[in-house]
Amino acid sequence: MPFARYRLKGRMLCRAAAIGVMLGLLTGCASQSPSILQPVSPKGRAEADLFGFILAITVFTFIVVEALLLYAIVRFRTRDPKAIPRQIHGNRALEFLWTAVTAIGMALIFILTWRTMTAISTPPADALPVKVIGYQWWWEFQYPTLGIVTANELVIPVGQPIRLILTSGDVIHSFWVPRLGGKMDAIPGRENQLWLQADVEGTYYGQCTELCGTSHANMRLRVHAVSREAFDRWVEAQRAPAVSPTDPLAQQGYQVFMSKACVGCHVIEGTPAQGRAGPNLTHMGSRTTIAAGLLENTPENMARWLDNPQAIKPGVRMPRLGLTPEEIEALVAYLASLK
Repeated sequence: MPFARYRLKGRMLCRAAAIGVMLGLLTGCASQSPSILQPVSPKGRAEADLFGFILAITVFTFIVVEALLLYAIVRFRTRDPKAIPRQIHGNRALEFLWTAVTAIGMALIFILTWRTMTAISTPPADALPVKVIGYQWWWEFQYPTLGIVTANELVIPVGQPIRLILTSGDVIHSFWVPRLGGKMDAIPGRENQLWLQADVEGTYYGQCTELCGTSHANMRLRVHAVSREAFDRWVEAQRAPAVSPTDPLAQQGYQVFMSKACVGCHVIEGTPAQGRAGPNLTHMGSRTTIAAGLLENTPENMARWLDNPQAIKPGVRMPRLGLTPEEIEALVAYLASLK
């Protein structure tokens, strides 16, 4: 009885998992959520085509096997529960046929997988290099040929291949933007390469997919694919040092930033702030999110973050600084001015 009960629970869990997978696939098809079933890049389409082909083979095999099983159950059933079915040796021709068909199918899947991997593994020669460094729990993006350093939001031009050079500053992370195809681990002391390309303008959501600590699920990222003209304007703006605040409240926030622990952890180009422990904040006001994609970049959310980072992202290395409401208001105004 105990064994039967555990077996029943196992079946229920398997069925629940299968239903969850199917709902996930349907949701990915029907919405704009991050999904490999909605590729917007050459790599993503190649991977989705391969997935679709393998899925079609497995579904066909499942249908055939289940149909044969149901036929055998109905055709050869017996009314007498004590009756022993007639014993047969087997059918060698049939056994050879299904073995050969299975081998051919596996070989075909192997060949197509190999071809897809070969086609998408090497970045195009004109790919723009971007160094990606994973930290607990945020991403740094360095554009070495453009002289730009930013965090958590990767901006790329539409139609331009991007060669990502991935590494980590602490533990193993994994970079994945499902709609742009492919994922790759970021490993301390090692550089891995991954390339991506967006063919449609838009914002594409990504996530660290390697368990990396308490806030692993909160280590998100966004890729903004924009037109070439918009990208060139963004590059020009990012190359400029931080603008000195003119608003009195923002000026007060500048003084708070430079007098508190902020200055030791963050970089703001053109100011004494040259810390390297946290994200570069030179153009913080131009980003759409804060806290590695957890919150929209609004004054209310920034105030919440500055007041108590641990309440939003457990385990984050940014401490609670004990800022007064007046200091937080001033800091929010200053950071918002960093366009």
